[in-house]
Amino acid sequence: MMITTTENIPGRNYKVIGIVRGNCVQSKNVLKDMTQAFKSIVGGELKEYTKMVDEARTMATERMVEEAQIQNADAIVMVRYGSGAITPEASEIIAYGTAVKFID
Repeated sequence: MMITTTENIPGRNYKVIGIVRGNCVQSKNVLKDMTQAFKSIVGGELKEYTKMVDEARTMATERMVEEAQIQNADAIVMVRYGSGAITPEASEIIAYGTAVKFID
């Protein structure tokens, strides 16, 4: 499955199948949250949060690809990511794009 943030795939013609998306809601671990709160006082990267968001982005991407595969897509173009807070303890990452089928 080809995944790209561009609108066009050079040298390929395709028909649009439709929008596909995948999302993941992650909550913070209480113990990790305490260590990250301390880290935010002294400064520096909050590595546990970075890892958490990266894992959520990976899951959201995998779910988007699964949805595209169900629709027999060959690629997903115009892929974008978004995030938002669901509650103070949880956030959502969403991956979305346009599923396409290659034509000759």
